[in-house]
Order: sequence, then C-alpha cells, then structure tokens
Amino acid sequence: MLWIMRFSGLFSAALVIIVLSPSLQSFPPAEAIRSSHLDAYLRFPSSDPPPHRFSFRKAPVFRNAADCAAADIDSGVCNPSLVHVAITLDFEYLRGSIAAVHSILKHSSCPESVFFHFLVSETDLESLIRSTFPELKLKVYYFDPEIVRTLISTSVRQALEQPLNYARNYLADLLEPCVRRVIYLDSDLIVVDDIAKLWMTKLGSKTIGAPEYCHANFTKYFTPAFWSDERFSGAFSGRKPCYFNTGVMVMDLERWRRVGYTEVIEKWMEIQKSDRIYELGSLPPFLLVFAGEVAPIEHRWNQHGLGGDNVRGSCRDLHPGPVSLLHWSGSGKPWFRLDSRRPCPLDTLWAPYDLYGHYSR
Repeated sequence: MLWIMRFSGLFSAALVIIVLSPSLQSFPPAEAIRSSHLDAYLRFPSSDPPPHRFSFRKAPVFRNAADCAAADIDSGVCNPSLVHVAITLDFEYLRGSIAAVHSILKHSSCPESVFFHFLVSETDLESLIRSTFPELKLKVYYFDPEIVRTLISTSVRQALEQPLNYARNYLADLLEPCVRRVIYLDSDLIVVDDIAKLWMTKLGSKTIGAPEYCHANFTKYFTPAFWSDERFSGAFSGRKPCYFNTGVMVMDLERWRRVGYTEVIEKWMEIQKSDRIYELGSLPPFLLVFAGEVAPIEHRWNQHGLGGDNVRGSCRDLHPGPVSLLHWSGSGKPWFRLDSRRPCPLDTLWAPYDLYGHYSR
C-alpha cells in the first residue's frame, strides 16, 4: 500500500515522503521523490532564453508484463483486450497531458494494451504526441468548438469557458461504436496505480462511475434561482445527489448512446443560457444528469483539489487515505508553479513525470 506522509504546516515547506513496502502493496506506488528533481527546476537560470515551447523528451519504452493479453493480435481500436483512455490536448495544458500519459504507462502492468483517445481543437499536436511516445496506441479526434460555442455561458473562471472542456460530453459520438467503455481523465493529474484497476470498475446499471463527495455542500453548485424553481430543482426528485469531479470518470458509452445523454446535457446548457441556473462551466450539467446515479469509486482514484484555492491559489494537502491518482484541479497547475520557483510541496510528486525539455536529469 502506498502511504504518503506529510511533514508540513501552513507556513512550512517540507517535502513529501513516500514510504514503499513492495511486498505489501496492493498497487504500484509513485516513485520516491528526491529533492534533486525539484532542484533541477530551480537551477534553470532565469536569464537563459526560454526553450521551445513544445520541446519534449522522448518517453522510455514501456512493455507488457508476461501475463498480459497479446498486444499484437489486433492493434486496432476495436481490440477487446484494450483499456481505453480519453484525454484532451491543447497548447495551454499540453505539458500536463503528456505527464498524465507518462504516469499511466509507467504504472501500468500492461502499458501496450492501453489505447489513448486524444481530443483536440487545434492542429499540429498529433505529430508531437507521436514523437514523444513513438510506440503509443492512439487516435486523435478533432472536436469542433462551434458545436458548443453557442451553448457555453460565462463562468466564474474564463478557463472553464473553453469549448474543449465540453468535449467529454461528446465522447460517445466521437469514438468508434466498438469502444463501449472509456476512462476520461483531465490533463492536470498523474496516475500512480495500474489504470487497469480503474478500468475494471463495475458500473452495474449506471452510466458513469466516479468518486463521490457527499459531505460537500451540493447546493452551492447552483444558483438560488435554480433551487427556488421546481421546474429545475425537481430534476433531483427521488435522488440523493452528491458532488463528483468530472475530471476522472469511467463511462459506459454504449448505455450513453442508447439513452442519448449528450442531448440531455445540451438541453440543460440551453436552459442555463436563458435562466442562469449555475456558475461553474461544464460541471453542473453533469451533476444535473448524473448526481445520485453514479457508480461509486474509491476516493484514492481522485485526490483532487491539489491546484489550490481558486481565489488565492494557496497550496492544498492530500485527503486522508491511500492514493492512486493525484489531481491538480483548481487554479494552480504544478508546471506553472515549478517554473516560477514557487512550488507547493505536492508539486514534487508531479515533477518526475514531466517530459518537457528544459532541464535534464
């Protein structure tokens, strides 16, 4: 089991220590973090000219373990032995997406059996991904921003208004019909466990699975106008809705297609344009459709909020318990903080997966 112990207070900056007990672990832990990883960032002279914005080192080659299903029987997307992962790619978060892919491959027992579906709204990203991961099984899908541009309303953060944030709503349409299930992941996270374990989540009759947080104040995700109007708040009638983070989801695409959930989400977005029933971008429509109808997943699979407070950008700690995935949701991203030489302690856990080419190990 992976245990991460932190010796840091509000005004201290101690490094995170990962205690490894390989014989007892139920999942492969993150690499122990040495201070030299952070030093490599901090030694980069501020007077030096910045490197090319999209210069990434080639990732190591990751091979399947002996007991994995044969990866070369069918290299196509319809191979039933594949684990399907969907991630967006854009210029601003490209560094995070590449680190996420690197972390998945590093901790997977069958990395050659993971198929990546990359959603893009910009060109020239496929060649960069292929040069960084030459042997990766992948496909790039273009998501037209015009599909949602007229549906998007203003949000509390401009970043939440980007059309690509809504691409997850269209995975059932974009991906091949033979892809019946997919893991959707945000670009600001790393996986430190075998992704196949998340893939095997039992959804039962549910369409999506995600870690739920029922202690959160659910009412704050919607406006007073929403709660005061039975036409809107009645959507939760007969349900016990809980908050869940849409940055980590296991999705049954076959059921999604059959029910037509994309259209249901779009209808709520249309209501938002006229009645202003929420403030937070792409999350509330998912809550409206699925909250209270989510297959629960252990919290270890989304240690979220590490990006810090949305207003002050302050550092956050881990939630209690084991860790399989660390998620820098919030306003602060680890690559920005590391480059500015003002990292949070947990940013050192992200650093070993960064393949950006401005320093060497």
